[in-house]
Amino acid sequence: MSPDLFGDPVLVWLGPFPLTRTMVTSAAISAILIVVAALLARAILRRDDSRMAALGRLTFRFLRDLVRDAAGEEWPALEAFAGSLFLFIAAAAVVGQLPGVPAPTSNLAATSALAVLVFLAVPLAGIRARGVGGYFKHYLKPNPLLLPLHIISELSRTVALSLRLFGNMMSGHLVVALIVALAGFFVPVPLMALDLLIGLLQAYIFTILASVYVGAAIRVGEES
Repeated sequence: MSPDLFGDPVLVWLGPFPLTRTMVTSAAISAILIVVAALLARAILRRDDSRMAALGRLTFRFLRDLVRDAAGEEWPALEAFAGSLFLFIAAAAVVGQLPGVPAPTSNLAATSALAVLVFLAVPLAGIRARGVGGYFKHYLKPNPLLLPLHIISELSRTVALSLRLFGNMMSGHLVVALIVALAGFFVPVPLMALDLLIGLLQAYIFTILASVYVGAAIRVGEES
């Protein structure tokens, strides 16, 4: 029996560092997204009238509008960050429909890592908008006694992001896997489509929440 890490099978050990199935799948998804993004960018720059260029412009416009409407700010760095989150989670939902390939987002360690990225992006955005002192000053408002509550709020919403994504993705995969085992492959096809739709919806919700949190940090930095 192979060892596992947080319920995820360890494929190989690279010295003291384990390489799990979720890590491999996540790396593969990331590499594919980078290649596709490079191809779309090249098409826009060199073949502006091609279908690839049109797809690239539509994708960029969708992500830009999604992030801008949620954050209330036009910030290219946030659009790149939140757009990358959306594409990764959406691609993970698609990959999760392949036989024998669980979606990385059905692993709590992976969803926690995504939530931690959002957690770190919030203060970085606020600090960039106003500076270290200007951003962290808002934790003392309207009363310094509320500092512990502000910290708990930051931590709790990070945990909520992780658990929400993990719970929705894992439950969908478990239901489909159970029905496949009991009824064969073709019967649960509509449920697989529903599972994919849920995954895309979770990518949308995760991106909106991340944009709202970071956008709020930016607006805090802009307050007089």
